Amino acid sequence: MIEVLRAIQQADSAFPSGGFAFSQGLEGWVAEFGRPDPSHLRWFIVQQIRLRWATADRVALLRAHDCADCVNALAEVDLAFERTQVVGVLREGSRRNGRALLAAHVRMGTGVAADIEDAVGAGRMVAHLPIVQGAMWRGLGIGPDLAAVAAGYGCASGLIAAAVRLNVIGAIRGQGLLADLLGEIVCVANEPVRADTPIASFNPFAEIAAMRGAATGARLFSN
Repeated sequence: MIEVLRAIQQADSAFPSGGFAFSQGLEGWVAEFGRPDPSHLRWFIVQQIRLRWATADRVALLRAHDCADCVNALAEVDLAFERTQVVGVLREGSRRNGRALLAAHVRMGTGVAADIEDAVGAGRMVAHLPIVQGAMWRGLGIGPDLAAVAAGYGCASGLIAAAVRLNVIGAIRGQGLLADLLGEIVCVANEPVRADTPIASFNPFAEIAAMRGAATGARLFSN
């Protein structure tokens, strides 16, 4: 049970990972087209889960989890993930979230957190979020299946929180939508990842929205 509680702690929005500053393109969508209705918001989140998180972040997280004891191997996964992040504002968001999560675990004394921090300082890693998640969560004794579910939940709940802040949906209805997405998260998190599964994503709608949002003036979010 302690493994489950640790995963809940890591997925909790109260954990200091910096994710509250990012909307993954949702703010740009709202600025461009106005507030979406709940069905369109659900579509946006499902697309983000299936076309970006499942095929890029989740794959990188599981690979990092597998090699969490070797900083050189983690650096290779980190670089492979970096090469897939073609949208600058989303790439920077993943770096910033990863470093925020890493900083918290350095202070907590988790696993290889200090070694990864040294690698970042030496320019060997940029510490993308899924790589830090995989390495830190293995260090906490969280297995790969539970780590994937926790990260998928964090992705969805972060988007719901952004939607609430953008006044797209109310908090209660947002929690109802999140509950509706739990089965989707589990289904996607359990999809197999083979040794030759590439780290890749293709979610052009959200990527364009993020780029357009970055070009606007005052913003609540960094992307």
